[in-house]
Amino acid sequence: MKPFGGGFDQPGHAERLAEIEKKLSAPDAWNEPEKLTPVLKEKSVLESYLNRLSALKTSHDNMLEWLEMVQELSGGAEIKEGDEAAEALESLDAEITRLGELLEETELNLLLSSEEDHMDAILEIHPGAGGTEAQDWAQMLQRMYLRWADLHGYKVEELDFLPGDEAGLKSATMRISGENVYGFLKGERGIHRLIRISPFDSSGRRHTSFASVDVIPDAGDDIEIDIKESDLRIDIFCASGPGGQGVNTTYSAVRITHIPSGISVQCQNERSQHHNKESAMRILRSRLYDLELSKRDAARQAEYAGKNAISFGSQIRTYTLQPYRLIKDHRSNCEIGDVESVLDGHIDKLLREYLLSRHDKA
Repeated sequence: MKPFGGGFDQPGHAERLAEIEKKLSAPDAWNEPEKLTPVLKEKSVLESYLNRLSALKTSHDNMLEWLEMVQELSGGAEIKEGDEAAEALESLDAEITRLGELLEETELNLLLSSEEDHMDAILEIHPGAGGTEAQDWAQMLQRMYLRWADLHGYKVEELDFLPGDEAGLKSATMRISGENVYGFLKGERGIHRLIRISPFDSSGRRHTSFASVDVIPDAGDDIEIDIKESDLRIDIFCASGPGGQGVNTTYSAVRITHIPSGISVQCQNERSQHHNKESAMRILRSRLYDLELSKRDAARQAEYAGKNAISFGSQIRTYTLQPYRLIKDHRSNCEIGDVESVLDGHIDKLLREYLLSRHDKA
């Protein structure tokens, strides 16, 4: 699938969408539905693009109409509260706000010009040192991303989950599907630091916790990744943690190691060894694809080669709950005081400011 970023006035989108719709309506189009996945994805991207363009044009036209109405009703005189011109002015203000929101959304989408930006994302979360405190923080981050996905109507599939000993989680892997998901979330890759009064400390002391977030593009089945069977080591073991009905008493968990690269992935979420193996292979394909992308990008390659420890000094963002309340992204210098809103999934401002800062430095 070709990228659709790089300019909102790119021609040919409507024509390409018409071609796809004609292809899908052909009598034999659905004989091999698995081959249509990239086509359907491209269709979804094009429809979203054209719908956004239509919404912008409509909002702009409405704004001009309300402006003309305000001018006609006021006749150039002072507008007083309660008259028709005042009501029209309120509608004009609302439309200006709406147009501004659409322009911000469009600007954000135009920053995503790489082919992988339009892919789904595989997101992994791991707590740092600190036991229950760090594991609880990792689960707070998982909830934040789940709420963000829900707010945008994205689909989430849990690929792997290992609960913490007392609370939180030891690791979580999930696939988030939707338009431009990887492009939006790619800036979340890194170390996230939390400062708060620990609910697990009876003395009420302040604690600092760390968790790592990794985001890779979901390569799916339409990307050719050459993986030789001889390069794989596959280990089968009992799933750990609660599960019931034999999930943690049968050999259903799968760990696959790609020997040449040293990349290792595991999946134990399903009761079926076969399903766990399929999920693990999908994650491995995506990790190898991400590795190839990083080799093409010197900055990302340096980042990949120098993975930081999950500890102080390497964080990309700090979430402070005590002694004051503030979230600061250390790359874009974006600061937000409404901590509860961010932890409840409202992270769009952080995502946008990161993409803008990255674009300015390019």
